Amino acid sequence: MKKETLLVCFRSEPVEDRLIARIAAAWPEVEIVNVGQRDVADALLEADYFCGHAKVPVDWERVVERKRLRWIQSSAAGMDWCLTPPVIASDITISTAAGVLSDQVAEHGLALILGWGRNLRSFVCDQFVEANNPDFRRFKRKPTFDLVERTVGIVGFGGVGRRFSEVVAPFAGKIIATDLYPENKPERVAELWSADRLDDLLAESDVVFLSLPLNSDTRGIINAEKLAKMKPGALLANLARGPIVETDALVDALASGRLGGAVMDVTSPEPLPAEHPLWSFDNVLITPHVAGQIRWRFDDVCDIFCENVRRYRAGEPLINRLSPLGKKLGFPLRDGTTPLWIDVKKQYSTRYSDAAVAYRRTY
Repeated sequence: MKKETLLVCFRSEPVEDRLIARIAAAWPEVEIVNVGQRDVADALLEADYFCGHAKVPVDWERVVERKRLRWIQSSAAGMDWCLTPPVIASDITISTAAGVLSDQVAEHGLALILGWGRNLRSFVCDQFVEANNPDFRRFKRKPTFDLVERTVGIVGFGGVGRRFSEVVAPFAGKIIATDLYPENKPERVAELWSADRLDDLLAESDVVFLSLPLNSDTRGIINAEKLAKMKPGALLANLARGPIVETDALVDALASGRLGGAVMDVTSPEPLPAEHPLWSFDNVLITPHVAGQIRWRFDDVCDIFCENVRRYRAGEPLINRLSPLGKKLGFPLRDGTTPLWIDVKKQYSTRYSDAAVAYRRTY
C-alpha cells in the first residue's frame, strides 16, 4: 500500500537533511517529499500533507478541487499566502507558526525604533558616503527621539504584539494596545482596547507599532484617514505586512511633515523598487522583510510541527489550529479553542538542549 505523502518546503532550496530526519522520526508512516520553492506549486497537487510556506503562486482552487490535501502546517505566522477563498471554504486543517518568530520580530521592531530615534540612519550613511571627508569625525548635533515617557501603541496584540510589549516596556512611558480579542491584559500594558478603538490609539500614541495579520479587514486599514488621526510627529512602525498600510498615503503623510517618520520591515510593493519615493526620506528606515531571519528559525518550526504531528496522530487539539473564523481572520483565536504556541512553546522547544546550543555555536 502506497504511503501518504508529506510535502516539505521552507525556502528556495530543499530543507537540510538533519531537519528531514527529525520529521521522519516523528512521522515514519508518511513518505516525505522535500522540495524548494521552484517545485512546490506542482508538488502540492500530489500531497496529502504540507509543512512549509509557498512563496510562489499556487493554484489553490485546483488543490482544493483534488480533495487530497488534508493538513497545512505553515512555517510562517502570516497566512495570506494560502488563505484564498477556496482554502477558507474547504475542510483542509490549517495550523500556523504564529509565535514561533515573535521574539525575533519584536526585537527587530525595537531595533528599528531605537535606531530611528538615535538617528543611526544618517550616521551609518555618513560612514560609507563621507568616510574620507576630514570633517566626518567631528561632533554632529542631531536631536533624538526618546522613548522615555512616550506612549507606545500596539495595533494587534497577538504573539508578536505581546512579545513587543515585553521588550519595549523598559523604555516606554506607557503602553496601550488594540486587538480583535482584547483579553488577558498584562500589567505592563495600561490599556487593552477592542479593535474599534484604533482611532483612540492613533491619537494618543507617539509610536504606533503594527503587528496585525493581513486579511480582507486589515488590508489598507492604515490609510490617509487613519494617518491623519495620528499624533503630529509620531512614528509609524510596520512589522506586519506591507499592504496593511496604503503606501501612497504614507508617502503623502511623510512629505507633508505631519508624520514624524516610519520604520518598516515590510512594504507594498515588496521588494520596493529602487525609484520608489519612500527611499528618498531621511526619516524612514526600511529593512527587506528580514525580521524573522534567525539562523535556527526552521529548528523552531520543526519543534511545533513535530509536536503537532504527535497530536494529529493521537487525535489531540493542534497547536495554533485555525477555526473556521480563524481561517477568515488569518490567525488562531485566543479564545481557548486551540493551544497557542506562544503560551506552550517552553514545554516543547529543543532550543535550550545541549545539542541545540552546540549547533548554534557553530554560527
